[in-house]
Amino acid sequence: MLELIKTNIHMNRWKQDAAVQITLDDDFIVPDTMDDVGQIIMTVGDIQIESVKNQTERVLVKGKLAFQVLYRKEEGGLQTLAGAIPFEEPVNVAELDEKDYVNVSWELEDVSAGLINSRKLSVKAIVTLRARAETLCDAEAVVDAVTDGDGAEPEVKKYRTEVAAIAVRRKDTFRIKEDIALAESKPGIDYILWTEMKLRGVTTKPLDGQVHVEGNLLIFVIYEGEGENTPVQWMEETVPFAGEVELAESTEEMVPSIDVRLIHKALEAKPDYDGEMRQLELDAVLELDMKLYEERSLELVSDLYATDREVTLKTGLMGFDRLLTRNSGKCKVSEKIDLGGGERILQLCHYDAAVRIDEVQMKGDSLTVSGILDVFLLYMTSDDQEPVKSVTEPVPFEYAAEAAGAGEDSVYQLNAGLEQITVVMTGRGSAEMKAVLSLDLLVLKPVQETVIEGVSEMPPDMEKLQAMPGIVGYIVQPGDSLWEIAKRFHTTGANVKKTNGLERDEVQAGDRLILVKEVAN
Repeated sequence: MLELIKTNIHMNRWKQDAAVQITLDDDFIVPDTMDDVGQIIMTVGDIQIESVKNQTERVLVKGKLAFQVLYRKEEGGLQTLAGAIPFEEPVNVAELDEKDYVNVSWELEDVSAGLINSRKLSVKAIVTLRARAETLCDAEAVVDAVTDGDGAEPEVKKYRTEVAAIAVRRKDTFRIKEDIALAESKPGIDYILWTEMKLRGVTTKPLDGQVHVEGNLLIFVIYEGEGENTPVQWMEETVPFAGEVELAESTEEMVPSIDVRLIHKALEAKPDYDGEMRQLELDAVLELDMKLYEERSLELVSDLYATDREVTLKTGLMGFDRLLTRNSGKCKVSEKIDLGGGERILQLCHYDAAVRIDEVQMKGDSLTVSGILDVFLLYMTSDDQEPVKSVTEPVPFEYAAEAAGAGEDSVYQLNAGLEQITVVMTGRGSAEMKAVLSLDLLVLKPVQETVIEGVSEMPPDMEKLQAMPGIVGYIVQPGDSLWEIAKRFHTTGANVKKTNGLERDEVQAGDRLILVKEVAN
């Protein structure tokens, strides 16, 4: 009997993408311990996903919008109001099973605070939640066939194909702990008014037994300085980090698709060796959502026969992914920003930006990514009534990434981030912004192949064999192969080569062959 030798291919199959846009809106009372609000200077928010639960054809996403509002007090000076708006939102995902893996990402398209009165604020935000459903599955493909016991060995026809098999799917965390000292020119910290943390230039690389991660953590702090009549202080610091996350299955040759998010951030003032409050204790946690692909070159059996029996093949379709491209590109964006108003700009205090992807389209052999870079500026003016102001300017961008062979059925995984940004004042009320965006793109193409699933065997059809000529002359036709000729005339490739004195398995159109029928016992 024939024994089919199979190999297992572990695959990560994309199922569905779905998105929902929600509006969060709530009013907040200023606590009695805080001063009246005179002017809202800036508002920032961050979506914190607390749980993702798979249900029948939908995902239930629970989380909150954590926000900070920096405002000027009516009698002067700054204070910060922090709070959260909880949400629980279903995202409909067709064909979702409870065992499927769902990755939820979000975009905070707009967050703002409005002044109802000096003791009451209205906070609003527009959030887009995106859910991508994937499932892990195994497929078996026949790579060889042998005779289990007596009988002629089968004649096997093979073809080579490339497969992107999923090797690792795992989440892990990477912690950053650091003490940051104030510059000598800065006064000590009385209390912290405002903190922001952002990731910049994060790169990951699979190694043998671990994954390397490195990048920068940008920190912006506004604080009240120690001592009477000390003006409000601010500082910016870039904290580089690098290290490894243990991952036993990882190898250096694997192809990564790793999403890195900042899921925890804490910054507290602490005394230095002299007992002065001149240090900041940083504690941040990154979440790594890791998918590592392994490119495998497989020789699969497409057909087989034996000279001592009738073999019937049972075939079916097998779907798998083929890696088309992995493209790590940079997109440069520049824009002149009008700050408006007629007041004189005294100093640019802080600037930042956030990347929003609006659309990804296939155009020829490239994937065109278009989106918005939301640029934020905080600056001081000569207006005594509004000495501190902020502005957010949307700057459109477009980037084309090479993706030869991609089509409408291709699956892409895109990680976009801000690598660097600089802003300089160019006039009384304008600034020049230059930024570099990083876009890490992985494109997979789903492929359907006809594969052998099983065989059935019967004794040879003697009437059919007796009707075939025992010896025949044959002129090779265009497109013929030695294997196909041998099968058609019920012999083997080895016998055809021996009879005709061939040294190679290749034949050319026009070659003249002597073919002798073989009936193995």
